[in-house]
Amino acid sequence: MPVIKQEPSLFGMSDHLRSLSESGDPLAVLERTVDFEQSRDLLEAALAYSDGRKGGRPHFDPVAMFKAAILQTQHNLSDAKTEFMIMDRLSWMRFLGFDLGARTPDENTIRAFRNRLIEAGAFEALFQAFDQRLRSAGYLPMGGQIVDASLVQAPKQRNTEDEKAAIKEGKSAEEIWPDEPNKAAQKDTSARWTLKIGGKIRYRPDGSPLPQIATPTFGYKTHISIDRRYGFIRKGHVTSAAGSDGRQLKHVIVKSNTASSVWADTAYRSQNNEGWLAARMMTSKIHRKKPKGKPMPPATSRANERKSSVRAKVEHVFAHQKNRYGLFIRTIGLARAKAKMTLANLAYNFDRLVFHERRQSAG
Repeated sequence: MPVIKQEPSLFGMSDHLRSLSESGDPLAVLERTVDFEQSRDLLEAALAYSDGRKGGRPHFDPVAMFKAAILQTQHNLSDAKTEFMIMDRLSWMRFLGFDLGARTPDENTIRAFRNRLIEAGAFEALFQAFDQRLRSAGYLPMGGQIVDASLVQAPKQRNTEDEKAAIKEGKSAEEIWPDEPNKAAQKDTSARWTLKIGGKIRYRPDGSPLPQIATPTFGYKTHISIDRRYGFIRKGHVTSAAGSDGRQLKHVIVKSNTASSVWADTAYRSQNNEGWLAARMMTSKIHRKKPKGKPMPPATSRANERKSSVRAKVEHVFAHQKNRYGLFIRTIGLARAKAKMTLANLAYNFDRLVFHERRQSAG
């Protein structure tokens, strides 16, 4: 059977990209919804690139690199894989503003860009700047706020008992492995092991709950607060996986008259937290704990159930980040982990804004 050979069209590439848009390219939707250009001044100040008068290879556009970092986060890619995907996907090239056949960033450039922003502390500033834009657009943190935390895994570390003890003492990798610099460079002394207790609660025939399964997990913990009305992440904080949830409440609470009620699970219930919230005229909707050695009072149980119906909204955030983004810490050290989590929170807010804007358009 003869093969039909099509002649190349002068407008073939533009026709192809137009077809992508007509098919619902999500990056085209994101480009229309989020004004990435508003981040340019902040990015340029943080990067502090030279003006090029002394020569050297020109830097890539900082806004394009920032957008590449968002794509990398949304798809849980290594730097090398991100380099390949930028070259491979037309939709990515269009979103980033790169021409077909033109120079694109390699993995070293991607890593250097991220590290430079980390050193400048720019990721948190980018997150706060976008939150301010949300407020200006009318997405105020109203209806209260919901606080929770979730474990994010990192590559497991295999250390001796003496090495583990040195890590717990706060020693750096260079101090623990002074004669093995290559090994020290691959060791994360900021991440920790913890037991993840979860799964569906099972009950004995007499109605008492069976012990839940505890799974050892190594990595970090992301702590967030979302506003009840719109579901945007308003503040975030990162600790090792062993970090206490309750102690991080003060780091993620948004001090706002429109978000004065706080929902959280029993891990956040303490006299210290209750007093801290009351002193700031904030209403605690934190779950009450079961009295020790006594059954849960029916009224308290019903109140907790009502609180759970509200608090469950925050679980959608973690599900989105873990199932869609495949959230996983590939980097080493707390600073880089914070950057990864902040990018994940920012990417989630971008997706959430697309959701709200679509719903308004449909309405």
